[in-house]
Formats: sequence, C-alpha cells, structure tokens
Amino acid sequence: MHGGFGSGIQLESQSRLTLKAESEGFIVVYPDGTQGGVLNYRTWNAGWCCGPSVTNNVDDVGFIGAMLDELIAQYAVDTLRIYATGMSNGGFMSYRLACEMPHRIAAIAPVAASMGMALCEPSRPVPVMAIHSYQDESVPYLGGVGSGVSGHYNSPLDSVLNAWATHSECAVRNDTVTHNALYTHVRWHECDCGHEMELYITQDGGHSWAGGGQGTAIGDPPSTAISANDLIWEFFQHYSLACPLSTGTSALPAPPPPLLHADPSSGLLWLVGPDDHELSLYDMSGRRVMASTPVRAQDPVQVSHLPRGVYLWELRSRTGTEWAGRIVLMH
Repeated sequence: MHGGFGSGIQLESQSRLTLKAESEGFIVVYPDGTQGGVLNYRTWNAGWCCGPSVTNNVDDVGFIGAMLDELIAQYAVDTLRIYATGMSNGGFMSYRLACEMPHRIAAIAPVAASMGMALCEPSRPVPVMAIHSYQDESVPYLGGVGSGVSGHYNSPLDSVLNAWATHSECAVRNDTVTHNALYTHVRWHECDCGHEMELYITQDGGHSWAGGGQGTAIGDPPSTAISANDLIWEFFQHYSLACPLSTGTSALPAPPPPLLHADPSSGLLWLVGPDDHELSLYDMSGRRVMASTPVRAQDPVQVSHLPRGVYLWELRSRTGTEWAGRIVLMH
C-alpha cells in the first residue's frame, strides 16, 4: 500500500517488489487509496493517519477485505498466507489491518511507518517486521510529530514493536542482533506460535523504501544498506494463519491443521496433514455439492465434475474437530 500523495503504480516503481514476486513466484497487488482533499490526493484511513481518508472516515479495512474476496475468487490464492506491507501511510494501514483483520492477514511488514491506532485488540498474535531509517524526518524513529504535511503524531518504533511483542507474549525483548555503521537489527523472540517481531533501522536513506529503485517526492534517497524486498519476503515465508492460539510461551505447540490443496488443471484435491478426515464441499451460496467423503492424507479426490469457481471446504476428524477454508477450482 502506497503512502500519502502516492498510488499503486508509484509504489510499484519505487519498491520494485514486482521483480521479487516474479523471481519468487508470489502474487503482489498494489491497491489505490481514496482520493480527497483540495489537491485530490490518495490516502488510507489508518487510524489517526492520514489526511482526507481519516477526515471522511473511509472504510479502507472493508475495501481491503472486499479486494481480497475478489482476488481469491479469481486466482489460486493460499488464504492462509496473505500478508500486508506498505510505505508511510500504507505502512500505517498495514498495522491497522493487523489490528482489525488478523483472521486474514498472516503477518505484516510496514516500511517507513508507525502505528496510528489508539485501540488495537487483535484476535491472534501477528508477526511484525518494521523497516525504518534513523534519517527519516517525516516519521521519526524516536516518535513525535514529523515534517510531513499531515502533522500527525508518530509513536516511537520501539514502543510499537514492544506492544506487539506483549500481545504475542515474547519472552526475549529488544535483542540487538546487529548494530554497525550501516544498520541496526533488533529482535523480539520466543513468542507465542513461534512468532517474532523484527526491526531494521538503517543509518542512511530516509523516508523511502530501503533498497528501492528511486527516492520519494520529498527527495529522500533509498537506503543501500539493506533490501526491504529480500527481508520482507524472507520474513513472510515463516508465517501462516495455521498457527494455533496459545496462552503463553510455555504452551506445547499443537499439531498443524489439515490443509486442502487443488491441482489447478487436473480437477484433483489432496489432503495435507495427519489423520483421516471427512470432506464436504459447498458452493458460495452455502449449498453442499459434495457430501462427506472419507479422505486420507495424500489420496487424490476427483472434483472435475464440479464447475470452475470458489468453494468452501469442511474437514472433520475422527475426534470431531472441524476445520474449514476456501479453495479455487480452475480445471
């Protein structure tokens, strides 16, 4: 998600994240915020940041949710592995999504941003990686009102990460891994679900996308000390929604839930996970199109008789435990 005065096209050019997506094989989407104000510029309603979207109380959380529904209906999206990142106002928006959509967003990685939510009570722990610069004057690392035109308050980055670490019950906090002439790397770890919080702060750059292709309109160059794209993708790959909730760091990890995967071309489904399950499929109207069928892990299930589209699946174990999700059939 782009920053204030930006756009999806602008952030794509600035971040070069599409190049990373093409090399690693993941989907990346660049939505546009809502235009408003005298200058008709785009912003996100990310709490108290920023601009016309906040003044007009734009439902950007609802917009992102509707966008995800549309993307899931059209593409083979792994709904357990959806992530949010963004720069400046878009990074603020990443924090809001983690607060209000933790059931859909597996992890976030805000760049050159702080958090603008007075109240944040996510229903599950969310891993967070923040990337910033000591030279950022628009969103100061130490907090306070920056030099940006919106004039809003910015929470200190350490405080933001400590708050998320508290929610995830992290046992080790503010663990400085690297501190040199190029950058500082701090970790919060041994958290619920094996989560971690990470913070990278560069000595160079400014209010920009570290390792990006260009600076920002205010003239801040991108840091050359680190690559935000490389760090973000490496971080995201560790996390999914499959991790169960626990009540403390001493809780024993639960086994991963079963997952259902589709071969886009053959019309076959596979169950991935332990134990045998009863499988039911429903169309998007809620009508059951496949009755409960015993399925063993790795045994293919033929569904080529069903029309292409999005389906809801339901799995029930022999102990009565249930799991559910969405799957796209594209045969």
